[in-house]
Amino acid sequence: MRIATWNVNSIGARLPRLLPWLEEVQPDVVALQETKCADSTFPYADLKALGYEAAHSGDGRWNGVAVLSRIGLTDPRHELLGHPEPRLVSAQCGPLHVHSLYVPNGRALGDPHYDYKLAWLGALAQQLADQHDPAQPLVLMGDLNVALHDEDVWDRSVFNGSTHVTEPERDGVRRLLDWGLTDVQARPGKGDRAFTYWDYRAGMMHKNLGMRIDYVLASAPVASAITDAYVDREARKGKGASDHAPIVVDLDL
Repeated sequence: MRIATWNVNSIGARLPRLLPWLEEVQPDVVALQETKCADSTFPYADLKALGYEAAHSGDGRWNGVAVLSRIGLTDPRHELLGHPEPRLVSAQCGPLHVHSLYVPNGRALGDPHYDYKLAWLGALAQQLADQHDPAQPLVLMGDLNVALHDEDVWDRSVFNGSTHVTEPERDGVRRLLDWGLTDVQARPGKGDRAFTYWDYRAGMMHKNLGMRIDYVLASAPVASAITDAYVDREARKGKGASDHAPIVVDLDL
């Protein structure tokens, strides 16, 4: 089985890149984030033509998440208790329960959105504990907007006093790991650090001034079945690319 996660930064803008990528890479299950479209305009038909069912949660210009599957898709769920924004969708895909996540950015320290981000991560951990068992084959995939370790950013000093690297944010992710998930370590596309995001500013991609903020978090049955994992850096290159690269994981369940 091959699974993947990709923050596409607008599925409308990225569809000419997404569809050929699906045909080339052939993932069985894909988690998408920042689709930035309403359910009524999500490209269900284009994806169905490639064999994918889809569960999508979106309400317009911002946020939006989806799970795509060509191995079956049942029990879709579209909410995080107490947090109505379309930032979570989950479904059973064959033997695997899949969550697609787009964690709030947080904006700046002291901003109400930072507190909202911490509350969102806390609610996710609680819902996970209430509804799931770490012994089941389960993955949480998506853009967590957190760099879990200092080496997950190109220069930690640049981020002093800003979001994404603070201990409360990292603690929110560690709580998920402590519940029983493994942070899947993907092979980098370049250098020795598996960055998944590069700002659109000139030179950031070329200089590899990136961040690792996209994750695959896997329960024990999934983590033990992984045969390979890599950042598809090539998908970040060229005209019309998202500012994120996909993570692709192969496993033998």
